[in-house]
Amino acid sequence: MRAERKLAAVNLGKLGKTLSKLKGNGVIQNHLAKLMQRTKATLFSPFKLMILVGISYVILGPIISIISHSFFSPSDLYNPSVFLIPLNPTLENYRLAFMRLGYWDTLLKSLIYIAKTTILQVLITSMAGYGFARFNFPLKKLLFGCVVVTIILPSYTIMLPLYQHFRSWDVLWLFKIFKGEALNLLQSTKPTYLLTLFGAGLRSGLYIYIFRQFFRGLPKEIEEAALIDGAGTWHTYFRIMLVNAIPAVLTVSVFSLVWQYNDMFYSGLFSIPADQNIAFRLSTIAATIRFVDEIRDPLVVQLYVYAGVVLVLLPILLLYLFLQKYFMEGLERSGIVG
Repeated sequence: MRAERKLAAVNLGKLGKTLSKLKGNGVIQNHLAKLMQRTKATLFSPFKLMILVGISYVILGPIISIISHSFFSPSDLYNPSVFLIPLNPTLENYRLAFMRLGYWDTLLKSLIYIAKTTILQVLITSMAGYGFARFNFPLKKLLFGCVVVTIILPSYTIMLPLYQHFRSWDVLWLFKIFKGEALNLLQSTKPTYLLTLFGAGLRSGLYIYIFRQFFRGLPKEIEEAALIDGAGTWHTYFRIMLVNAIPAVLTVSVFSLVWQYNDMFYSGLFSIPADQNIAFRLSTIAATIRFVDEIRDPLVVQLYVYAGVVLVLLPILLLYLFLQKYFMEGLERSGIVG
C-alpha cells in the first residue's frame, strides 16, 4: 500500500509539473499573440489613416471648396496666389444670394410642401409595407416584385409617360365627358401628391421595402394579443404596430425629407413653381443674377451660386445632425444593411 501511495504521489507530481508547463506555454502564446496584434496594428495604422484621409478628401473636398469660394471676392477669384483662404473675404455673395432666393419665404413654402409630402408618404408606404409583411393575398409576390422593380428602374425611363399622363390627366374619361377636355396638372404640386398618395412617389418603393423588413422583424404575438383584446386591423395598425415602428418611421422620414428637399427631377418634369422647392429655385439663381443684377462674368456669378448652395444646404444638414441617432437606429432595425 505504501508503495502504491508513493507511486501515486510521484505521478501526481509529474502531472502537476506538466500542467504548469502547459500553462506557462499558454501564457507565453497569449503574450506572443497580443504582441503580434499590436505589431500589425502599428504597421497598418498609417495605411488606414492614409485611406481614411483620401476618402474624406474625395467626399469633403468639393464641399470645403464651395464653402471657401462662397466668401471669395472678385479680386480673390483672379488672384493666382489664393487657393482656399480668401485674402479679402466678403459676405456680399451671401447677401445677394439670400435676396435672389427670397430665402425665408421660399424656405418656408418648401418646408410646408415637403412636410405634407413626407407625412403622406410615410403613411402610405407604411401601410403597404405592413400589408406585404403580415397579410397573404393573391399575386402578393408579383406585386412585391413590382415594388422592387420601382427601386431599380431609373426615373428617366418613365419620364415621358409621366409628363403626358399629367398633362392630360383624367379618371375614366369623366373630365372629357363632363368638361370636354382632360385636366392639365402641370405647373403645380398636384402630380407629386397624387403619385405619393398611390404609393408611386419619389423613392416610395424603397420606403415600402424598409417598412416591410421592419414589420417582419416584429413578433406576431403583439397582434395576436391585440386581437384577443378585441382590436381590429386598423386599430392594431395605428395604435400598436405603427407606434412600435417609430425607428423605421424616422428613417423613412429623414430619407423622404432629404430627397424631396433636393428633388430636381419631378420639380423640373412637372414645372413645379420655384417658390415651392428651394433647390429648384437655386438652379435659377445664376440666370437671375446675370440678367437682373447685370453681372456678366460667369466666374463671379458662380461665387453667388456657391453662397446659395451653402444657404440651401444648412437647413437639411441641421435636420440630419439632429435626427442622426434615430436614423442609424432605424437603419439597423429595418434590415436594410447587413
